[in-house]
Amino acid sequence: MSSPQAVSQYAMISLRAFLPPPCSLVLALWMVGGNPVKSAETDSKWQRKPIPSAEELKKLPKDGGKEYNRLVFEKSPYLLQHAANPVDWYPWATEAFETAKKENKPIFLSVGYATCHWCHVMEHESFEDAEIAKKLNMDFICVKVDREEMPHVDQVYMTFTQALNGNGGWPMNVLMTAERKPFFAGTYFPKPTFTQIIDNVSKMWAEDQVKLLESAEGFTNELQKMASSTAGDLPKAEILEAAYAYYEGTYDTEYGGFGGPPRYAPKFPTPHDYSLLLRYWKRTGSKKALAMVEKSLTAMRQGGMYDQIGFGTHRYATDRAWVVPHFEKMLYDQALLALANTEAYQATNKATYKQTADEIFTYVLRDMQSAEGGFYCAEDADSEGEEGKFYVWSMEDLAKAIGKDEAALYAKVYNFTEEGNWEEESKPGQKLGTNIPHLKQTLSEIAKAEKLDEATLRNRLETSRQKLYDVREKRIHPLKDDKILTDWNGLMIAALARSAVAFDNATYLKEATRAADFILSTLRKADGRLLKRYRNGEAGLPAHLEDYAYLLWGMVELYQASFDPKYLQAGKELADTLLKHYWDEKDGGFFMTADDGEVLIVRNKEIYDGAQPSGNSVAAVNLFKLARLTGEVAYEEKAKGVIKAFSAPLGERPAGQAVLLQSIDFLHADTREIVVVGERDAEDTKKMLAAIQRRFDPNKVVLFKPIGAEGNALSNVAAYVTDHSAIDGKATAYVCRSFSCQLPTNDLKKVMELIATK
Repeated sequence: MSSPQAVSQYAMISLRAFLPPPCSLVLALWMVGGNPVKSAETDSKWQRKPIPSAEELKKLPKDGGKEYNRLVFEKSPYLLQHAANPVDWYPWATEAFETAKKENKPIFLSVGYATCHWCHVMEHESFEDAEIAKKLNMDFICVKVDREEMPHVDQVYMTFTQALNGNGGWPMNVLMTAERKPFFAGTYFPKPTFTQIIDNVSKMWAEDQVKLLESAEGFTNELQKMASSTAGDLPKAEILEAAYAYYEGTYDTEYGGFGGPPRYAPKFPTPHDYSLLLRYWKRTGSKKALAMVEKSLTAMRQGGMYDQIGFGTHRYATDRAWVVPHFEKMLYDQALLALANTEAYQATNKATYKQTADEIFTYVLRDMQSAEGGFYCAEDADSEGEEGKFYVWSMEDLAKAIGKDEAALYAKVYNFTEEGNWEEESKPGQKLGTNIPHLKQTLSEIAKAEKLDEATLRNRLETSRQKLYDVREKRIHPLKDDKILTDWNGLMIAALARSAVAFDNATYLKEATRAADFILSTLRKADGRLLKRYRNGEAGLPAHLEDYAYLLWGMVELYQASFDPKYLQAGKELADTLLKHYWDEKDGGFFMTADDGEVLIVRNKEIYDGAQPSGNSVAAVNLFKLARLTGEVAYEEKAKGVIKAFSAPLGERPAGQAVLLQSIDFLHADTREIVVVGERDAEDTKKMLAAIQRRFDPNKVVLFKPIGAEGNALSNVAAYVTDHSAIDGKATAYVCRSFSCQLPTNDLKKVMELIATK
């Protein structure tokens, strides 16, 4: 379980001040539970009841009938996983809260997602248990939420959970009033603990309800105070030095990555940390910053966190050396890690980073793309009720798949042993007899040590990998969460578009374009407002800040890869809608929910760049770039407003806000706007654009204006290029700083000198 956001120590103390007396439920259970290491495991034979067909659903009563609950009518794969639980679940809807108020019952809110391992464990232990379900149904109104569909709900109550407990994660379980005001929260609870919690809450609600209501009121008031902010000044560039000092101080010199002694574990990829460090290297020339990036990206690629057989990255590593993963695969991790490797390739020209990005895209385009072009959310950690079963190998499995001789080589390279090379977090010290493929050295180093020809070694290993992949494909696959989310698709569009340029890969551009066209046509309404989710032919749910911010990122990158002005125009429309409905006119920054959206107990603004960057951070970076692409400086002023809104927490703790720091790097950088005018398919145009775009220069934007009528479409979006023309009909570059341009030139050497000059 991971902590998705940071909460200040003051906030934790402040919230805890509202705890009832020591004899109460809340304090008694404050330090209980949430430790999955000591939990029972799921039954490997566990099977869920099938979901009825569309025709069968029409025949069910609105509460789901005897065999199902209300979740059976939902689209979310996570909610559908719980549709046959004996718990009488409601989705997050007015009906649940009105019923709780009418029946004078507290709400039990449980939040998770479809590929969450410990969510599965708690479901099997508690929510499938008839006795626990009976208690819940009698004394509570039970509500299930898919955090990926409703991040605004998740964010409010995760803030509470973390502030109360000092950590958070999923499943998240919250007890609250019918008015949605929380009085207790935690993450995973083993069955005995959970039984104690619901028994005690039931008793206290019946005998001393006033204390719980007072606590809920106090907690809510504190959450509202925490959500308020006051705009400050624009930070100076020196804050980037403070951030670098943090990374330098928490860097694991032995294995790469960050965290801090003594364990440096678990280890999360957080690729935007490396993108920030690459910008710091570009700004300062710091060799150490670049070395931290290279060692970390290489360690992740070689480790068991990376799927050495089918490609793509798992969620995170549970150990310091990146060997033992939490096996789920999330779309956002694929996008962000591919982006970091693409930038590392641009910065170093080392093929290993391109290979990693290419392999990630191989996995995504093969396994995670829908027929319509959009991208699915995730793949589970579990198959057949066991975490990681799909991905691990015994020595017997290995020999059977590739033959005894090749198995000996593969085992030596990828560190297989007869007793197994890993142990589950829940079973410390106990080897499982299975192996996670991982490297301890590069293949070049192994070939040299073993006195093997490197090319021959690579060919043999690739042949074995393909055979292993074919065998693995016949296994029972983990569940695929096949909903398509607007925000996560925006990230993948951005990653594919950036890599299409860096690698000169037409397939990546084609698939980024296909995904963008699908999202814009299917998840955007006639009035320009976005929807959140698409599944089984149906788009729905209100969009949130991240949907607009991430898709804006996708449009900014896709325009600069395709040079089709419609994507730049789409980016402007997204930004305008975002500013109209999400902007905080008082203190700046963006709220997570729209001004006409659902009213929760808190209207939060989030800035923490955790596993996923915050919508505010992504919006700031891309509003800066949109301003430079379109010439509309109002977007830049709003980007500065985002930074000002969060300058106080940024100054207190620059770590955890890597993408916002990238926007500050852009603000203080010697930025470039580069406009190329020429014939779209001419060789000199292609050569000039390739030279400009493939170098690592993160604080530039590139526009292309085709000669002739096609160029007018760009002028309609970026008026300042109207008078830009080609010299003698040849590809011509205008290199500008803050819209002040050097004399145009079609001399490529001169163009590159102008770009490089500080």
